[in-house]
Amino acid sequence: MHTIEPYYNWRNLYTAEGDPRSPFFQREYSETHYTDQIYDHYIHPQWDNIDSTTLFIKLLFADYDDGYCVIELFGEWNDCLYNDIMFLKRDIIEILIQEGINKFILIGENVLNFHYSDDCYYEEWFEDIEDGWIAALNFREHVLEELKSGNIDSYFLLGGQLNMVNWRTLSPSNLYRKIESQVAIRLGTT
Repeated sequence: MHTIEPYYNWRNLYTAEGDPRSPFFQREYSETHYTDQIYDHYIHPQWDNIDSTTLFIKLLFADYDDGYCVIELFGEWNDCLYNDIMFLKRDIIEILIQEGINKFILIGENVLNFHYSDDCYYEEWFEDIEDGWIAALNFREHVLEELKSGNIDSYFLLGGQLNMVNWRTLSPSNLYRKIESQVAIRLGTT
């Protein structure tokens, strides 16, 4: 697990540690000191710790003019034992919402499992973004099933074309436009 890095090809366009509006502003990273771990596996030091023992993230891009961000997730999303959604919502999402972000693109290909507890924080997140949306991209099939069984698909747009996006070949703005068009089709706003 220590060799899985967050996506880094957009670093010439944006870094969360260099963004004064980001929850990770002025955070310092090491390439050689591995301190965080998921269970007994060390993880790459570029992942951001959100005070969860199993879920780590990377804010890959934020565009405050268009009101969207791209967040890559890593690990086990465990609301049942560790209330990961609380940490994500309170410590990351709320700060971004205060800064004008209301459209969230969540990259989930490195989420290994999802364990449901309740949907209170998801409902709150959904209500906080009014005209925005939360799109979940490239989650593993069994994780999608777990999200659906917890009724999280009431708050997130997921599956279908959103699970086949080759996002690494796109610029952040092209990814946003692609996802926005998919969201418009799903919500019937085209």
